[in-house]
Amino acid sequence: MNSTKIVTCFLTKDNKYLILRRSDKVKTMKSLWAAISGIIEGNEEPLHRAKTEIFEETRIPEVKIGLLRAASQMRVDSPQYVNHEWLVYPFLFSVKDPVIELNWENSEYRWISPSEITQYRTVPSLDKVLASLL
Repeated sequence: MNSTKIVTCFLTKDNKYLILRRSDKVKTMKSLWAAISGIIEGNEEPLHRAKTEIFEETRIPEVKIGLLRAASQMRVDSPQYVNHEWLVYPFLFSVKDPVIELNWENSEYRWISPSEITQYRTVPSLDKVLASLL
């Protein structure tokens, strides 16, 4: 089985969690709701990639976030590819006074409570990734 290592990052403020709607310009999972995510390149540290993705996708700088929790790596089946899985490194960050500026990868965002996640069409196992961080 082929696998791809990715980070999945949730930001939290006031007991709400940020989710983003993937744009129609991305290669996979178009229009599905997700957390901030990205592929880990080479031997890159997952935490470094997490902070990079947060800045790239929201323009929130590292000085405005604080790592609250990192969960164990999770395996998630990839419905779009045969014989493929995602190795997800989950992270939860607090954020102070966020001003979110989305890049081309996402078209909108929402702050939700954990119980609301089932009301959204999300990337596979997003609810499980969030639960692993709570």
